[in-house]
Amino acid sequence: MTEVSKAAWDALSGPQPFLRHEFLSALEESGSVGPHTGWQTETLVAYEGSVLTVAVPLYRKSHSYGEYVFDWAWAHAYREVGLEYYPKLVAAVPFTPVTGPRLLTEAAARTPELAHTVAEILQTHARATGASSVHWLFLPDSECVLLEPLGFMRRTGFQFHWTNSGWSTFAEFLAALARPKRKNIARERRQVADAGITYRVYEGAALTESLWDTFYHLYLTTIQKYQAIPYLTRAFFSLIGQNIPGVVLLFAYQGTQSIAAALYFRDADTLYGRYWGTIAQIPGLHFETCYYQAIDYCLAHGLKRFEAGAQGEHKLSRGFLPTPTYSLHWLDQPQFNRAVEDFLVRENQGIDYVLNELDEHSPFQKPS
Repeated sequence: MTEVSKAAWDALSGPQPFLRHEFLSALEESGSVGPHTGWQTETLVAYEGSVLTVAVPLYRKSHSYGEYVFDWAWAHAYREVGLEYYPKLVAAVPFTPVTGPRLLTEAAARTPELAHTVAEILQTHARATGASSVHWLFLPDSECVLLEPLGFMRRTGFQFHWTNSGWSTFAEFLAALARPKRKNIARERRQVADAGITYRVYEGAALTESLWDTFYHLYLTTIQKYQAIPYLTRAFFSLIGQNIPGVVLLFAYQGTQSIAAALYFRDADTLYGRYWGTIAQIPGLHFETCYYQAIDYCLAHGLKRFEAGAQGEHKLSRGFLPTPTYSLHWLDQPQFNRAVEDFLVRENQGIDYVLNELDEHSPFQKPS
């Protein structure tokens, strides 16, 4: 990313913070991505003269960690017949399951002809460099429509997102929920308040190194508890705090002690929940820190949406509704491409069924 102009990249990437040059550069500069992590940057860029016209955040992967679109079974099937699934090429933002453009260009230039050229370049590059496949992760439906006819297979997943339906306060949001859901949220918030927990938001110049030290300790403590992988280095958080607008850091205090924290990013209309950590076991603390305080923030700042991250059907009863997500996949081995295509037909049908079922269990009051 250091070889690409920041201004030129950001002119194509749009408002979402994760696609900004500063975010992707911070991942590299901090050592959170790189050859030693299994995320080797191979950014695709195209120029007309000296003007950057197309960019794709692209990585050569030697594993499938940190993607949130799970293809471990495909890698296992390759091994069973003596083939190598890794390396593979992935167009994505590392460790970030947030839908956004992956074919970065001006809107008028996002044409079928451009998509065909980029797809052909990536497939040719994969073959020439020994990559088994090309994967586009968490891209919008509009880009799926462009790329699907070019040999890419669509895979559907889903997340749970909160959308403001015209509420001004948390009380108005609660009033829209069915009574059992409303009572449960009120109980969870009361448990946290009764434990003497208070919250404070830090943004902009208030994001000090001392705060990042505390946050990183909480983040690592929680990751280690669940035996997860700490993808991000301490340096990454300093870099985003210094360079990226829209970083929101929320701390929970019990007295004067920091016992939990959550990191969010925002753009003009959406808040994105990314990481959290805690050293306390208090009923309701996770829901208050990661969901309810974020909804309060959205309501106070006029944001329309809150995307709380991947998975989590427990979010449904707390006012988050299922939202489809999409990825596209191309495998160079024809027999595996056909097998995955058959699998995805069945899996996508199953996801459609699940989404319909979840819609039937909306937490909101039914119209009278």
